[in-house]
Amino acid sequence: MKTMTIDFKQWIKIALSDQLFPIEEALTILEDPNINLLELIAAAGEVRMATFGRKVMLHRINNIQSGLCPEDCGYCGQSKISKAPIKKYPIKSEEIIIQEAHEAKSQGAYRYCMVSSGRGPTLKRTQQLAQIIQRINIEVGIKTCLSVGLVDVEQAKLLKEAGLDRLNHNLNTSEQHTPQIVTTHSFQERIKTLEVARQVDLDICSGMIVGMGESIQDILEVAYKLREIGASSIPVNFLIPISGNPLFDFNQLTPQWCLRILCLFRFVNPKAEIRLGGGREVHLRGLQALALYPANSMFVEGYLVTKGTPTDQVSQLIKDAGFELAEQIC
Repeated sequence: MKTMTIDFKQWIKIALSDQLFPIEEALTILEDPNINLLELIAAAGEVRMATFGRKVMLHRINNIQSGLCPEDCGYCGQSKISKAPIKKYPIKSEEIIIQEAHEAKSQGAYRYCMVSSGRGPTLKRTQQLAQIIQRINIEVGIKTCLSVGLVDVEQAKLLKEAGLDRLNHNLNTSEQHTPQIVTTHSFQERIKTLEVARQVDLDICSGMIVGMGESIQDILEVAYKLREIGASSIPVNFLIPISGNPLFDFNQLTPQWCLRILCLFRFVNPKAEIRLGGGREVHLRGLQALALYPANSMFVEGYLVTKGTPTDQVSQLIKDAGFELAEQIC
């Protein structure tokens, strides 16, 4: 690529005016070998600060059902084709899920994210989850997110009426790359679930896993598609090499590349919550603090089948970088 002078102030102006970020500039973020990374991060940070200030939201995942999944997602230790040595169990009891919501709140989590393996819940399971969500709202008072696979309109309405704040369903990769990652469901089925969530006025949480052999065009497609569907929360995950998974390690990720991707998502989705997801510790390493300029939220404690960073250490990282924890809003 020909070296060019980048007008970062113009990029900031475009993002803050909520115009569609030009694809040519997005390509520059990912492709220009001479881009000044610190200037790029600072510019993305200005866009982040305009909407979120210095606040960082902490999210706590609860893997309420592990393994036992009929899907063949190649990156996931819970899939039917994975040989990863994980703990498998059916859905936890209602009381345990609620107690763990209390624990998440007491440890400073802004949002409690319940994740259940499987293709999608039955109507009976959805009713059970709706009751749990209703109790969490009344008894705990913490924002909630639910990730349960594919859902239809009736199920989404039940969850919305119970008080669910957000429904998570990650795109994970582009439409053209999806068959290389999973064959038991399609990209369009994922899109349909997100459209259902939007139809019943649930906030949409949807993101990507990078490092799965995708191309630059795949990354761009996901970033722009999430803007198109109005995702208010975008977790950016970095593939964690898990022995036993078909998708293990493509040797794509470096700290600098991860930062470029985060900045891209910030410029394309200026008002969305960009979250540092799974694998940040492995791939960002000593540059995690810099990632807080484009990103404004983080997962703590763990990522379903892999360990994460304890909340107190994450809180210290945030404070050391000059940011502050978002207050819990009940």
